[in-house]
Amino acid sequence: MTRYTAAMLALWLVPALVASAPVPSGVRDALAEERLGLFPGREYRLTGGRCSDCPAPRQALWYFEDDLVAVPRDTGGHRPSLVWVGAPDLLSGVRLAPGGGAVELEGATLPLELAPRLRTNRSYYDATSAAFFSRRPLRIRGRCEDSRFVARQIWPEDYRLAGPRLDTRPLSSGDQVASLITAKGGGVRAPFEARVLWQRPGSTPDLAGQSVLALVLSGAQGDDDEAHGGHFAIATGGVGPKGEWHDWMVNNFYNLDSVSEKGIVAARVPMDHYLTDLNSGQSYYRPVYVLALVLRQPQAARRYQDSIDPVYDRFYRHEFQYHHAALNCTGISMDALRGCGWKIPRKGPTSRTKATAAFFYMWAKERSLSKGESTFDYLSEEQTRLLPRAAFEAAGHDVLRMARGTPGRVPTEYERALAEDLTAVVFIRVPQIPSSRAWGQYPIGSFSEYQRRVPSDTSKWKIVSVDARAFPESLRDTPAPPPHHSRAPFYAALAIGGVGTGLAATAYGVRHWRARVRARRAA
Repeated sequence: MTRYTAAMLALWLVPALVASAPVPSGVRDALAEERLGLFPGREYRLTGGRCSDCPAPRQALWYFEDDLVAVPRDTGGHRPSLVWVGAPDLLSGVRLAPGGGAVELEGATLPLELAPRLRTNRSYYDATSAAFFSRRPLRIRGRCEDSRFVARQIWPEDYRLAGPRLDTRPLSSGDQVASLITAKGGGVRAPFEARVLWQRPGSTPDLAGQSVLALVLSGAQGDDDEAHGGHFAIATGGVGPKGEWHDWMVNNFYNLDSVSEKGIVAARVPMDHYLTDLNSGQSYYRPVYVLALVLRQPQAARRYQDSIDPVYDRFYRHEFQYHHAALNCTGISMDALRGCGWKIPRKGPTSRTKATAAFFYMWAKERSLSKGESTFDYLSEEQTRLLPRAAFEAAGHDVLRMARGTPGRVPTEYERALAEDLTAVVFIRVPQIPSSRAWGQYPIGSFSEYQRRVPSDTSKWKIVSVDARAFPESLRDTPAPPPHHSRAPFYAALAIGGVGTGLAATAYGVRHWRARVRARRAA
């Protein structure tokens, strides 16, 4: 299979869809009385990816043939056409029983099992994970089968934006967003933290009921030297009555043309799926940082969601291709955000001069034209489209500038609306969940920092190889997009031409000087 293994299908999806055993008290439908970002869950229905009457593009459904998704019940109004939910049932307000083999709910215990570990996933939930979860109330997505609950996503319910968990110390004008990311060693083992960096004077400190547009930055993995840049996504939703945020919709972009060892597929997913899925959850292999823009009206968040949804449809249809330098998770997300009218300042490329020199160096050292071009592409790409942390920091600084009324550029219509509706800016730090995986750290913020972090000898890098995933030609509605063409050869030619011109000019100058010397001597 190209997505989940046959074992996952047999043990997970089929029982979830066909089980008819009585549902224990306390277990409820994963969409009932829930939200999917900005949208009520009742407007959606759960189905398998093999659905034949869904409004989602057939190409999108193909990626989830062996899994569970939510699709709109009707085609009226604009909603995301597919949300990857992965589980039909839900428990909330439960705790692990001693030993971790059951959960306690409503005065009874319900046996608990875990969704199978993917064969390709090199680490998983272990005794340290159980100890972490045993100290707090939990919300668990999974499926109920034969009077037991098979968990797929386990969310700590004390992760709230309210009460003692909410720190109301504002960020001083001299502090930087970067310092929040790197504090406490990146917070990989620190407690969950939510801090209000700015709040509109006179507004209520209670964030409940307000809408959210959030920037999500994942840190560096501790066992993959190609993943120190982290990951970037944008989420939309609202703050729940008790400060809940598990249901924010994360617009998560990954390469569709490779099979993630953790089972990640590019999709819109609930936050509890994005962070705490037992296989694909970001929190199992690195710390995560969130900058939540809390809004009194949902229009700015809705505008972003409306703009990114067609991008997903085009992406699933393969009308454009993911590229790790030119069009990755950061570039796709930032292009859409800027397209809405938020003109987040750009940092420019690292250096085209260094990029050209690195192209020649890597070509010679590795004897690989493709590696030379790849290095050139990274160094020459605009940094807020390339590096997740650069995008996160640039957007964070800009929204704080708006919030404080600091003079800057002439605002666009979207920026004016964003500034008018903004009631608070909240920084959230989510620690890595203990497991058998190595500890991660905060993401790098520049190419030079990346060079300092990884071994100079690339043969010593820890690299996770993944299999390619071919897109069926039968699903193409348009011709395949042209592959990315690096501009490295163009700049290399300019450099060679420049060197050649310089040498020619030097040679001409030398000849001219010698001629003048001979002429003076002859006179």
